Amino acid sequence: MDRRLSNVLRCVGSLALAAVLLYFSFREMDWMEFLGVLSSCRWGYVIAALCIGLAVYFIRALRWKMLLEPIDPSIPLINVFNSVNIGMMTNLVLPRVGELVRCGFITRHSGQDSDGKRLATVDKVFGTVLVERIWDMIFALLTMVLVFFLMWDRFGDFISENILSSAGARTSTVLILCAVVVLLAALVFLSWKFSSRGGIFSRIWEVITGVSDGLKTCLHMKKSGRFLLYTLAVWVCYTLTMECTLLALHGIGVGTDLGDALFLMFVGSISSLVPVPGGFGAYHALVAGAIAALWGLPFATGLIVATLSHETQTLAAILGGGFSSVYEAVVKGK
Repeated sequence: MDRRLSNVLRCVGSLALAAVLLYFSFREMDWMEFLGVLSSCRWGYVIAALCIGLAVYFIRALRWKMLLEPIDPSIPLINVFNSVNIGMMTNLVLPRVGELVRCGFITRHSGQDSDGKRLATVDKVFGTVLVERIWDMIFALLTMVLVFFLMWDRFGDFISENILSSAGARTSTVLILCAVVVLLAALVFLSWKFSSRGGIFSRIWEVITGVSDGLKTCLHMKKSGRFLLYTLAVWVCYTLTMECTLLALHGIGVGTDLGDALFLMFVGSISSLVPVPGGFGAYHALVAGAIAALWGLPFATGLIVATLSHETQTLAAILGGGFSSVYEAVVKGK
């Protein structure tokens, strides 16, 4: 299949899935009630959530620059910041594509060695993105453990009934993951075995070694403690944005302490596993369902919280990406 056609079909499929999820989430919404709640919203907290959301992108840029420095220390922070912003904005339309966009952005702005080759090649930069994602996954798991052990008396029933109840689903997921691991291991072995013969296996092995070089940058990174601090700050900011949303809608029956915000942030982060643009639909359904189950509120009430939280962060991505796009076109285009 033509690559361009494949990309178009993937985009259409993601948009269609998001549309279906949004339809089933909002089909019974009382829009007068929705607008009435928003009219009484405390917008100062919404602005605070928006500012914190923008701060997350800058923290991510600081963290990513630490990973890029062993590859090319000459890349300015503003370029890293712009690549993060533009990548996040791209993900609103094309899920996962934003990561490739920001890798290409960094490569184009990378310095060159004595032979005129880019220091930061796409495969090496992609390796650093994998490091970011691995550490984000670790902190997501730590968040889950924190919720399990410190807040089980409050959230245990919901977790048991909605996350841990389906043994069959867990078994199927484990089998699929095992199959994927076996296939990837076979691909790596074949690429290594036949890399000297040229062709597709040689190219795949080049990409694997490039990604490996990117992953190794974590081992050569200076001040690794600062890297972990930045990662912690990212997840603290995500929790604070949810807390600001809850405070903005104080009075509709949803809890407003940091424990509630932490749990809802964790539930919302699961939506990133669903291949829809910007988490549209998936985020709304998960967060609204959690609120309805935990506080006994109507699903529509949970949707109001989910919508305000999600669309605030969507606006942050648009503002950040818009700023960086204008900066690259006007300031650096001179």
